[in-house]
Amino acid sequence: MHHSVEESKAIWNENAEFWDNAMGDESNDFHRQVVRPKVTKLLNPQPTDYILDIACGNGNYSAYLAAQNIPVVAFDYSEKMIELAKKRQVQYADRIKFCVADATNPASLLSLKRERPYTKAVSNMAIMDMTDIRPLFTAVYELLADNGIFVFATQHPCFVTRTEKYMTPHSYYDIAIEGQPRKQCYYHRSLQDIFNLCFQTGFAIDGFYEECYKTNPEIPMVIIVRIRKVPQNNKLNLCKNPLHELQFQS
Repeated sequence: MHHSVEESKAIWNENAEFWDNAMGDESNDFHRQVVRPKVTKLLNPQPTDYILDIACGNGNYSAYLAAQNIPVVAFDYSEKMIELAKKRQVQYADRIKFCVADATNPASLLSLKRERPYTKAVSNMAIMDMTDIRPLFTAVYELLADNGIFVFATQHPCFVTRTEKYMTPHSYYDIAIEGQPRKQCYYHRSLQDIFNLCFQTGFAIDGFYEECYKTNPEIPMVIIVRIRKVPQNNKLNLCKNPLHELQFQS
């Protein structure tokens, strides 16, 4: 993981305008067909929710939520991306609060805390762009209400990589959309690493999909995971009785 946060952010600031134009108001075909349907199914957004949109890009998923009268706090570490998101989503300014925050920085993440806890958090195809995801999972656990959920989509580490390594975390350069000005930094983590971080942070996994794109219906390109914040008292009960099963409603 030799690429720095500063380097990665500089690349995204440079790519921001291209990305905003490519994703537009409704996102691109890949996001519409592969990512958004199952993210939304697992997130199950409701008007009573208060949602944190992590690494929001140009804010088109935040706008999708805001159109359902759901209040959203959305953030990205790219100042340019947030500037463009505010312009594009100006019609939802009363329902979306856009912020610049660094998902790898605990203090920056906790600055997103509001008077009431978030009921849900979502991240669309951004986990693989972060140098370190532990601060994010730790902060989201703190920012969520008890039994709150975090839904994240990221590239499938078993099938989408540009190296021959799987078990060892590593980084590399590649593109997300053909024609973007600069290759971005990708950070590979195994399923084991991702899932164990969820458990170590205090989450339980209660929803999971592997999604394919139309180019190959047998090789999944994306994993979509729903994790739920286990309240502290339930965690203590689990420690006392490891065979205890938590019952969650979907």
